[in-house]
Amino acid sequence: MNSLAAAIRNQSARTLTSRVATTTCVRPTAAIRHYATVRKEHTTTSRTINFVLGTGLLVGGVVGLSYAFDSRASIHKYAIMPLIHWTMDAETAHKVAIKCLKMGLSPWDTQDDDASLEVKLWNKTFSNPLGMAAGFDKHAEAIDGLFDLGFGYVEIGSVTPEPQPGNPQPRMFRLPEDKCVINRYGFNSEGHKVVEARLRQRIKRFLYKHAREDKDQTQDKLKQSSAESLVDHLSTNRSLRDDRILAVNLGKNKASTPESVDDYVIGVERLGPYADVLVVNVSSPNTPGLRSLQRKGMLEDLLRQVIHARDRLQSSYKPPLLVKIAPDLSDEELEDVSEAALATKVDGIIISNTTISRPKSLLNKDNVKEVGGLSGPAVKPLALRALRAVYKHTEGKIPLVGCGGISTGQDALDFARAGASMVQLYSSMAYEGAGIAREVKDGIVKGLNGRKWMDIVGEEHRK
Repeated sequence: MNSLAAAIRNQSARTLTSRVATTTCVRPTAAIRHYATVRKEHTTTSRTINFVLGTGLLVGGVVGLSYAFDSRASIHKYAIMPLIHWTMDAETAHKVAIKCLKMGLSPWDTQDDDASLEVKLWNKTFSNPLGMAAGFDKHAEAIDGLFDLGFGYVEIGSVTPEPQPGNPQPRMFRLPEDKCVINRYGFNSEGHKVVEARLRQRIKRFLYKHAREDKDQTQDKLKQSSAESLVDHLSTNRSLRDDRILAVNLGKNKASTPESVDDYVIGVERLGPYADVLVVNVSSPNTPGLRSLQRKGMLEDLLRQVIHARDRLQSSYKPPLLVKIAPDLSDEELEDVSEAALATKVDGIIISNTTISRPKSLLNKDNVKEVGGLSGPAVKPLALRALRAVYKHTEGKIPLVGCGGISTGQDALDFARAGASMVQLYSSMAYEGAGIAREVKDGIVKGLNGRKWMDIVGEEHRK
């Protein structure tokens, strides 16, 4: 009996142990399976969330970049420009702008120019009449960046034969209440050789990129080419754009004698092959004695010599030659300039450079006392007065380029009706930002009201 009881107890114990073992094995397996299912669902959800977030960030980044690199974006005018004015002095901001344009970090004009803006001048066709005036890109560093902003005409310089540092700093001052600028840079220039090398290298890159033959052969040919033969390979403008124009503004060194014209002749010879248009600057107020070259006899002699140098260029293309004058000339002096231009058959006159006067309308009371040339809206009445006088004296026979205080489409239209075939700006970009070109062009189209730009040039004189 005892043996039977012991056997039953042993059997019960083995059964219990077996059940415990089975339970111990089964329950963890179910738990693991449950955990794996939950983990899989969690992983799938996480991947979905990450995909959505990643895609959203990517799309947002692309949209944000597209917005920021569109010159029409209001961020440039209402955020970036105030930040620049708050953190940088005028010359530092100028240098930063050049660097950004040079490196391709600037916005661009994404819109096509309206057909009503087209300009035909000097056997060239411009997509629009708006130019960047000389003084901004002094050393030919940001040409393509400026074209990308929407300008139809970019003028580099002034460039002097030999490098010179210009005047001591500070030499550029903002008048924010008036949206004007005073500068006394003093023809700071890296010189002909440096600028020529940049222009030459730019054309070489273009020809190499568009070469149809073997690249190595093309590179060898380009190395051996003279300036004249190099540019004659081009099938487009020196601007490297079919509907845009590149101008080179020529200055003279401070060390040169005031009456000497040799610096301009050398400039024509060295830089003429790389320009669609050449400009002789005799009106900067920051080079002693320079403005004396605007006197009738001296100006006529200067123009004859530089035109002769232009005609001697070996390249097949002979760039039009323009002269840039000051807005401070008297009526008699403006008539003298007009007569000299007609006598020499110069191709155009830019009116005008900065002014040494300080109009009473200026609100700024601090920087207005600085010595130098004043630019901005305050110059517009002076430039328009000179433009009207020259157009009248030349009877509209010489193309005129208006410059001085242009910041809106209406400003540009005022200059056109007074006789300007083209217009230029500079200071307004320092206040309005990278979108100024598109803003002015849109304003012109609106103001034309269905007419064409070329139809209104000199309109007020015809009336």
